[in-house]
Amino acid sequence: MIFEFLAAISAAFGAAGIVLLLRKLVPGLPAWSMPFGAAVGLIGTTVWLEYDWFNRVSGELPPGFAVVWTDDRPQSLRPWSFVAPLTTRFLAMDTTKLAPHPAQPDLKLAPVYTFARWRPVEDGFLAVDCAGSRRVPIVAGVEITAEGVLTGAEWLPMQADDPVIGAACREG
Repeated sequence: MIFEFLAAISAAFGAAGIVLLLRKLVPGLPAWSMPFGAAVGLIGTTVWLEYDWFNRVSGELPPGFAVVWTDDRPQSLRPWSFVAPLTTRFLAMDTTKLAPHPAQPDLKLAPVYTFARWRPVEDGFLAVDCAGSRRVPIVAGVEITAEGVLTGAEWLPMQADDPVIGAACREG
């Protein structure tokens, strides 16, 4: 966060410097053009950092991680997100550590990580039933018995083309 703050301040000073130079070269530019240039640099950098956050963070994931869900719903406090959606959260699955259930090979336990803008990374597990196209987050009170039966929660159905199924259930 401190690096983004420094980048925005640097952009503001840089843009103000460019306008200051333009004022020396082009007589007649109004006095308010320098603070306006600083504001444009600051706001432009902030917007770019917000919209590029998902690409930067997901691009740095290690090999074997798959992004299986993104949250780019419009937000009322960011009205521009109704026009240009902004990804503020996503879920990544570590496909290198998938664990099949000993009694039910189509039942996989997958480690997942939730990334959200301005929040620490949260980790957890997701049980995925590849044969039944369904999943359930493993939280307190949820168990899968030795026979592969879910207790403490209900399965959530998924479409066959869901990225969770694609990441957890592909062979090889």
